Amino acid sequence: MMAENPNLILPQGTRVVSLRDVVRNGEQICAVGTVGIIVESPMDATHAYRVRLADGSIVALQRGEYRILRAHKEDVAGEHDNVLADYDLFQHVIYRCVVGSRAYGLSGEASDTDLRGIYLAPAELQWSLFGVPEQLEDKQNEECYWELQKFLQLALKANPNILECLYTPLVRHASPLAHELLAMREMFLSKLAYQTYNGYVLSQFKKLEQDLRNSGEIKWKHAMHLVRMLLSGIHLLQHRAVLVDVGEHRDRLLAIKRGEEAWDEVNAWRIALHTQFDAAFAQTELPERPDYHAANAFLVRARRTAAEGRA
Repeated sequence: MMAENPNLILPQGTRVVSLRDVVRNGEQICAVGTVGIIVESPMDATHAYRVRLADGSIVALQRGEYRILRAHKEDVAGEHDNVLADYDLFQHVIYRCVVGSRAYGLSGEASDTDLRGIYLAPAELQWSLFGVPEQLEDKQNEECYWELQKFLQLALKANPNILECLYTPLVRHASPLAHELLAMREMFLSKLAYQTYNGYVLSQFKKLEQDLRNSGEIKWKHAMHLVRMLLSGIHLLQHRAVLVDVGEHRDRLLAIKRGEEAWDEVNAWRIALHTQFDAAFAQTELPERPDYHAANAFLVRARRTAAEGRA
């Protein structure tokens, strides 16, 4: 929100909104909310500004009798936040799960518990002018929840983080709607996953190599997760399911995280996995695209459920 300095002398040309009615000779010439432009500024904040209205008339407004137009509009726009504050949207979470190192089978004693999931916005808020946020975050508790429509859109694009939410074995809460979605989760799997996973890993490994050249150091934890993502992507194409728990590779992945494997060895494994990924892509039975129609039908059903107060 734009702050107004009470000691600031506004320059000519500033657009303002009147906060009072101005009556002259018994006739109202300026009503509350009228917009005008400053044509003459005082020497100090104790005297009045001369403000020209749309009809050409001039009125005198003291500090406190007007509002800068830009600040006034920002106040109105800020009503969105005020309305959202009346709703505890975290009460509308329909799916809550654990992802990250604990779900991957790579956690240690100090590992955080990362909670992710879905919330279904109340119908009256979803339909309103104010709309709803695409995601809710509680950074202190490592929580993030996507509004259902956004979650479905990301899942259809084979976003790895979203797909892991659907396949993690660690589910904290699932409403009947969420159970229905989990039963349909294969509709999101398609050959798009190859481009999504492979493209991300390739670009991030190039950045790691650049870091190594520039500073002689890399983020080993990041390198570990890129290798883990490749393992998950290969499994997805081969078995039509997202591999979340990579416990079979736990020891070697944690060795990478600790920087105990030479970069050349890590990179060689990564290249070998890319070769496996390419072969899996050539042989996969996954469809070219996810089932957009099924996802859309589910969203419509969920919106009806919310409208009927059954979510």
